[in-house]
Amino acid sequence: MTRTALTKLTRAASRTLRNPIPQRSSVLLATSKPAPAAIFAPRKLFKTSSASRRGIMPDTDDPQPKPHPQEEVKTSVAELTDAEYHDLADAYLDTVVTKLEEIQDAREGVDVEFAAGVLTVTFPAAGTYVINKQPPNKQIWLSSPITGPKRYDYVIVGDSQNEKEGTAAGAWVYGRDGSTLDDLFLKELDVDLSIAPSTYGEDQA
Repeated sequence: MTRTALTKLTRAASRTLRNPIPQRSSVLLATSKPAPAAIFAPRKLFKTSSASRRGIMPDTDDPQPKPHPQEEVKTSVAELTDAEYHDLADAYLDTVVTKLEEIQDAREGVDVEFAAGVLTVTFPAAGTYVINKQPPNKQIWLSSPITGPKRYDYVIVGDSQNEKEGTAAGAWVYGRDGSTLDDLFLKELDVDLSIAPSTYGEDQA
């Protein structure tokens, strides 16, 4: 081996010893970089919206239920003869007098007087009431210390299309508000005229 060839071989071996690890290629460096984290846009899982109230038909909004028709109670002032008026008025006043006299016997301070078709009754907590027949008008008149004077007509309630014939009932009714004379006694004096006079004050259970 010539001296020149030996010198080249020595230099090559020397370079190999100085650089024992080869450099990584740019391909390896590129693949060794960590991949960037994927970015996901937040997704709405639920969607809320205002409730839409619509009817069955597309052109109706918020339909209201149809009200059930209520049967109208038929009332009318009875056309009474003089005899019928006196019979009805006398029978009613007799019931009222009997009831009030029983209360007079049971309560102190209650005073009842009935003469010539005029009933005067005094309750300590309320005052004096005057009830009397008014034949020219076929009415019963009442004067209350609480609600003032009232005129009551005999009114027939019933005999509508859905009721049996002959089942109508009558009552003495104040035309301005439709209340009955029985209602006034119950509201102002706590006297229930629907209870038979002989059982008034007893346990109705």
